[in-house]
Amino acid sequence: MSENVTDKIIEIIAEQAVLEPSDVSMDSTLEDLGIDSMGLVECIFAIEEAFDIQVPFNANEPSKSDFDISSVQSIVKAVESLVAEQAA
Repeated sequence: MSENVTDKIIEIIAEQAVLEPSDVSMDSTLEDLGIDSMGLVECIFAIEEAFDIQVPFNANEPSKSDFDISSVQSIVKAVESLVAEQAA
């Protein structure tokens, strides 16, 4: 499952950043990829739709969110956790 989650998140982020998925590394930050706050919200919506989950994210204060958006890898881990919670 993990690889599918990673691939899908990279695909979503790459699409929002208008990049090829191969240009998105796990260490990339959304800022590195040129994704602004509006793009971040679009990514969150796309992730929620793709995985049928609710992301606990405060777009007005992302630093106070329980959803770690510091890097692509942290987003993948957070989504994997939410998917696992929902499956339980």
